[in-house]
Amino acid sequence: MSLSGVLGNALSGLKASQVGLQTASNNVANVNTPGYARTEANLVAANIGGTSMGVAVEGIKRITDAFLQQSSMRSISSYGAASAVSTALDRLQSQFGGLDDAGSMFSRMNKVFESIAQASVDPSESVARLSVTSNIESFLMEADRLSVEIQSQRREADAQISTTVSRINDIINEMFQLNQSVQSVASAGGDTSGAANRQSELLDELSQYMDIRANTSADGRVTLRTGNGVLLMDSYPLEVSYSGAGTGAYATDYSRIYAVSPNGQQVELDSNITSGELKGLLQLRDVDLPNTAEELAEAVSGFADALNAAHNESASYPAPQTLTGRNTGLEATDLHNFTGATTLAVTDNAGALVSRIDIDFDAGTYSVDGGGAVAFGNTVNDVVTAINTALGANGSASFTNGVLSVGAAAAAEGISFLQDDTTPSDRGGRGFSHFFGLNDLVRTDTIGFFETGMTGADVHGFTTGQELTFQVEGPQGQLVSDISVTVTAGQTFNDVINDLNNAASGVGRYVSFSLDASGRIVQSVQPGYEAYSVKLTDDTTARASTGVSMSNLLGMSLSARADRASNFYVDPTVRGNGNRLALGKLDIDGATVAGDTVLAIGDNRGGLELQRAFSNTRTFDTAGTISRTDSSVQNFMARFAGTVGARASRAEDDMLSTQVIMQTAAQKRSDLEGVNLDEELAAMTMFQQSYNASARLLQAAEEMMQTLLSSI
Repeated sequence: MSLSGVLGNALSGLKASQVGLQTASNNVANVNTPGYARTEANLVAANIGGTSMGVAVEGIKRITDAFLQQSSMRSISSYGAASAVSTALDRLQSQFGGLDDAGSMFSRMNKVFESIAQASVDPSESVARLSVTSNIESFLMEADRLSVEIQSQRREADAQISTTVSRINDIINEMFQLNQSVQSVASAGGDTSGAANRQSELLDELSQYMDIRANTSADGRVTLRTGNGVLLMDSYPLEVSYSGAGTGAYATDYSRIYAVSPNGQQVELDSNITSGELKGLLQLRDVDLPNTAEELAEAVSGFADALNAAHNESASYPAPQTLTGRNTGLEATDLHNFTGATTLAVTDNAGALVSRIDIDFDAGTYSVDGGGAVAFGNTVNDVVTAINTALGANGSASFTNGVLSVGAAAAAEGISFLQDDTTPSDRGGRGFSHFFGLNDLVRTDTIGFFETGMTGADVHGFTTGQELTFQVEGPQGQLVSDISVTVTAGQTFNDVINDLNNAASGVGRYVSFSLDASGRIVQSVQPGYEAYSVKLTDDTTARASTGVSMSNLLGMSLSARADRASNFYVDPTVRGNGNRLALGKLDIDGATVAGDTVLAIGDNRGGLELQRAFSNTRTFDTAGTISRTDSSVQNFMARFAGTVGARASRAEDDMLSTQVIMQTAAQKRSDLEGVNLDEELAAMTMFQQSYNASARLLQAAEEMMQTLLSSI
């Protein structure tokens, strides 16, 4: 070998050793740097014309594995989704508390019935009566607070979605800039490992927010797609677009997330995001929290309706001069649709009967003070007219804007109702006074229950041109269609339902609607579309004089169902006057005549009715994940508490399991990519020795050259 060959070998060895030392020291310096993958100098034997010319450095190589990286990114996304849901549901569950937690909604409900029991022992005790209304008010205030908390969490989830989308755009733009830098450095033969490490760090962060697939080209550029293939970045970056609503109200129709290309084309992302924090936040905002809200509202409305059923069957002493109901959504021209019989009594302040009116809806007649039967018509207005006629000088009845009011003429007289023992009056499962809310203990200014008592043959009462708009979502939450159904005046509920069930112009391809025997609307999924979702997003209908929309009347929207939890309150007249609490009951039979005592101050039969409201079986409608069921208020509350706890527990289990998978994937990736200080120390020792050997070879070549020169 010539001296020039020796020098070449020595110099290449020095250079290679320097690169090796630099690489090893860089690894040591970044041993704890997130996203850093250890590097190795790629050394090859240099050969020119068949002659060995030392060693050449072909570049710096990052030690990575594409499969391990993708597995780690998927596990990060799964944990991100589970963590977002678990954190929120754990916080929500802590707000509800347990069945025995002091101050929880469930404990407050127990206090209500305990105070009713105490008041029933001595109905004349005013303090005990006020305790009942105070405890009911406390329960309703807690229900309202929980409903507000759910809406607050929905608003926070929506705000987090906006913040996350903004950060995703920052990452995509930085990745695009890194792509340009990597391509430029690679074409010049430079070291791209630093940029590649930053890319890896950004990919891990992006995976936390959404599931992605990253493909790296030979020149180091990265292409980004969602887990199921929607392009996010290639030769240009797309913008992820979302417009936050800024509210968690149940009536909110949230906008969708889109990937927008520079030319304005957009692809919906909601259904294409299958994991990551975004998926968790969407699941939380659109599924878990609304389900909890519906369950809460059904529990509270069941509690209120059970108390109202008992209170309307009971009477206070003395009876109130006027009983005014709530907005039922009914028009005066609607068929009354009542069956059975009820009794209206006018009593004086001593509890003596002034007059009684027995109304037989089956026969379509009424009688006054046991007199002959008088026929009346079949509309709500006909019933009101009959009551007015029957009361005569003793009182009057009116029906305005869906509200029935019945009052005694004299200030010293009052009104009470009593159901017939054999055939109690009934419309949609509620007695006459109960349906109209005449003696409600717990009131609401909206619709509190959805058993309307309507039949399909009843005229719907809406105006031509008013619309119901539905949004259809596919199995992955993708927007399938927005469908509007226009109402025609004069038609029946069956006509509207047939329009809704039209497969071409309505939503009948996906679901079918019907009215059950109680006048409750039932939505059934069509075969093959079980994974599809149909929800009402807009409703411009309103019954003329009442202003009640079809969706509110029948409970067709999330807001109509869930808002009920915040809309109940104790009747102000009862809250302000404990004597208005109906702890007694009319004592009337077929032989009772005017002048007989029918109300007494010590009567506790009404109080016993209120106590039984806690344990009596009633029907609770489907709400959230709780199916329609017959249950007592007590048992349904326990089931609801269990559902809230189980939902949070499942979310926590999911988070813990995905955390284990994420940690395992990260460890396997670290075993390959991570820096081992012992290995790097060995490498540094090796390159130091290599450097010394090359230096000695260079020194030997110099000595040989000096020897040759001195011999000339």
